[in-house]
Amino acid sequence: MKDLLGGLDVIEDPDVLASLSRDDAEWAPAGKAVAAVRPRSTAEVSRIVAACAERGVPIVPRGAGTGLSGGANAVDGGLILDLSKMNRVVEIDAENMVAVVQPGVVNDDLKRAVAEHGLWYPPDPASAPWSTIGGNVSTNAGGLCCLKYGVTRDYVLGLEAVVGGPAGDYGTVVRLGRRTTKGVSGYDLAGLFTGAEGTFGVITEVTLRLRPARREAPRTVVGAFDSVVAAGAAVAAVTRAGLLPAALELLDRTCLRAVEEWKHLGIAADAAALLLAQLDTPGRAGDEEAAAVAEVFRDAGAQWAEQSTDEFEAEALFSARRLAYPALERLGPVLTEDVCVPRSRVPLMLTSIEEIAARHGTTIATIAHAGDGNLHPLILAPIGDDAARAAAQAAFEEMLSAAISLGGTVTGEHGVGLLKRGGMRQELAPAVLAMQEAVKRTLDPLNLFNPGKVVGLP
Repeated sequence: MKDLLGGLDVIEDPDVLASLSRDDAEWAPAGKAVAAVRPRSTAEVSRIVAACAERGVPIVPRGAGTGLSGGANAVDGGLILDLSKMNRVVEIDAENMVAVVQPGVVNDDLKRAVAEHGLWYPPDPASAPWSTIGGNVSTNAGGLCCLKYGVTRDYVLGLEAVVGGPAGDYGTVVRLGRRTTKGVSGYDLAGLFTGAEGTFGVITEVTLRLRPARREAPRTVVGAFDSVVAAGAAVAAVTRAGLLPAALELLDRTCLRAVEEWKHLGIAADAAALLLAQLDTPGRAGDEEAAAVAEVFRDAGAQWAEQSTDEFEAEALFSARRLAYPALERLGPVLTEDVCVPRSRVPLMLTSIEEIAARHGTTIATIAHAGDGNLHPLILAPIGDDAARAAAQAAFEEMLSAAISLGGTVTGEHGVGLLKRGGMRQELAPAVLAMQEAVKRTLDPLNLFNPGKVVGLP
C-alpha cells in the first residue's frame, strides 16, 4: 500500500495492524487488513478514499476503538483508516455556542476545552475519557446524561465528510447540515450520517451544538434495593412521578464488587442493586427534586435512599458506574448487551434477564442507563470455557428477542456493527430493511465504506 499512498503515514507492521483491527466487542470477528493509514487532514482522507476506490480496496474508519459491536473491525483485504491523528478542536464559537472539531478529538478533551468558555458538551458515554467524537457521531452515542439532555444526534448541527456515489467521484468532500440553530433546507443528511457507523463515507469534521455550563454541582441521590427488579420498578415509579433526573443509573452487586476490588473506592456492595440519580436543577427547586426522588425510591421499596452530601462520595459512585465494564473485563471475556425498552417495561426486561441467565447457566451482571430504558447486561464467561461461551452467545441472542417483544430495540447506543445484524433484521420490517439497503447502495455503490457492517451488504 505504500506505493499507492506514498508520503502518508502508512502502517504495515503485523503487530500494529492486529492492534488496530478490532474494537472492544468480545467475540466479534475481525478480518485481515492489508495496511492502516493515519491521515492528518481532510485532503489526505480524500486522497486515500480516491486511491482505494480506484483499486477496489474497502475502507474501515476507526477512532479510539472503544466500540462494543464490532463496527470498527477490519475486513479482509481492506484498509484501516485510523483517524486518531485528526484530533484538533478547530473552533469554539462561544457567542453562538458552537464547536467545530476533527473526528479524533476525545470526548472529555472537548468538554474541558469548552468549559474554559463557560460552555458544556452534554453527551457523555462511559468511554468519554477515551472515545472520540468521530466514533460518538458514527454510533450516535448516548451516555449518562442523555435522559435529560439527549444523545449525540441532538448536538450534531453539521459535518464534513469524504464520500462517493451520487456526490461524484469517490474522494469528494461535502459539507452537510448547517451552523444555525434551525434549518430545514432539504433532507437531514447530517442526521443520516450520524449513527451510520462509517458506512456512507468518512466524517472528517463535526459542528456541534453546546449548552451553557451548569451553574451548580449536581445533587446525587442513592437508593439501595434488595433485587435488581425492585430497582427497575423504582425507575418506572420515577417516570410516573414526572421527575426528570439528568441521569438515573443502575448497578448490580456484581458490578459494584468488581469495581471495588479493582479501584478500592470505598463503596459498600451489600445491596443487590443501587440506583444513582443525578439532579442538576439549581436552587431550592433542586433540593425539592432530590427529596422527591429519594421519597419515590423509598416508596418503591428501597432498603434506604438518601441524598449524598459528600461530593467525593457522589463522584466515587458515578466513577463506579463508568468503570463497571473495564472492571468486569479484567476478570475474563465479557459479552456486552445494549438493549433498550420503554421505561415502564424496565422491570419486565430485568426479570427476563434474570430468567435468561438461569436458563443458560450464565453469570450476567447488569448496569443500565435505567432512566431511559437502556440496559447493558454484561455476560461473563471464563477464558477457555467453550460451553460457557456458547451459553453466553445464546443468552445474548435471547435478550435481543426479549427486548423486541417488549417494544424495544436491540441497540440503544453501541450500534449494530457485526454483533447486532441478526437482531436488527429481527426488529425491522422487510420493507424498512430494503429502504436501508437502498440508501447504502445509493450513497456507496462500490460498497467501499465499512462493508459488511449494519445492513451487512457483502
